[in-house]
Amino acid sequence: MKKLLMASVATVVGMGLSTAAMADIIIATAGPMTGQYASFGAQMKAGAEQAVEDINAAGGINGEKLVLQIGDDACDPKQAVAVANQFVGSGVVFVAGHFCSGSSIPASQVYAEEGIIQISPASTNPTFTDARPGPGIFRTCGRDDQQGQVAGAFLAEKFGDKNIAIIHDKTAYGKGLADETKKYMNEAGKQEALYEAYTAGEKDYTALVSKLKSENIDVLYVGGYHTEAGLIKRQMAEQGMSTILVSGDALVTDEYWSITGDVGAGTLMTFSPDPRKNEVAKPVVAALEAAGRTAEGYSLYTYAAIQAWAEAVKAAGSTDFDAVVGKLNEMEFSTVLGNLAFNDVGDVTLPGYVFYEWKDGTYDYMQ
Repeated sequence: MKKLLMASVATVVGMGLSTAAMADIIIATAGPMTGQYASFGAQMKAGAEQAVEDINAAGGINGEKLVLQIGDDACDPKQAVAVANQFVGSGVVFVAGHFCSGSSIPASQVYAEEGIIQISPASTNPTFTDARPGPGIFRTCGRDDQQGQVAGAFLAEKFGDKNIAIIHDKTAYGKGLADETKKYMNEAGKQEALYEAYTAGEKDYTALVSKLKSENIDVLYVGGYHTEAGLIKRQMAEQGMSTILVSGDALVTDEYWSITGDVGAGTLMTFSPDPRKNEVAKPVVAALEAAGRTAEGYSLYTYAAIQAWAEAVKAAGSTDFDAVVGKLNEMEFSTVLGNLAFNDVGDVTLPGYVFYEWKDGTYDYMQ
């Protein structure tokens, strides 16, 4: 077992140390609980807490109760590895995480070596499963090549006569999504007018926006997160640009509108079919809202990851790694996302991506 890294490197919070010490089964979720992407960490935490409460209220798993630990990786690869090692030392047998692909991929090495099952609810980079280091790595979300195919074809068809720019934030997620979108848009016969990288975390994108304006960009595709996309959209409006911003699933947070205000209206993004609209999810959504937790974005994807793992453990009769992995590979699971199964590399068999439009402070299916 790996030696634990210093606790100061990564914050891991249990639901009470004394409770964890008596726990029958310890599981975890990990993501950006702090930092500029903390809204997504809040989504994962909400879904995980609700799933654990609901499973325990129904009698637990094979007569045992779950205790949840929460790891904060701040979407930093090194911190993600520290969190993963901390989980190892805590006796965690399953992780619903991480959020950022740049965190999930290095953390998966630790989980594979230590026999911990990982199901990410949100990491979309194809490498996460295509090059997974062991058989216990899965995800309940889609992939960037699926998302990019939908986005690229859409851009070519809808904006074939417009100047399109594609930009990305250099991360595994952002660049991967931008490159897949570019590939499929190019294959559909449309060439971008500009392809650029930007640095995440900055507050002033005036130089980039000025370049977009000088190139008469009508449509801007952003491979990156809501924080930077929102600032860029707002700063384009401040320069008098009516450019349409298009992006991916990292805009599924109310914080995007908090950044843009009304100028965010008309922003388009790809995301899987909204699980909140599933009939089977309505009781869980109601429970989340009653508890003051968010049901948006990846909350239900995290809930579903825990659901699938729990059903596999029940069928296996234990938390034994090989037995549970075998059940995850062979079973179909009834979840808040609908019925799902995993293919031979750990990807989920669910409907792909659709387009949403932001308006009046929220997002809904594009009309």
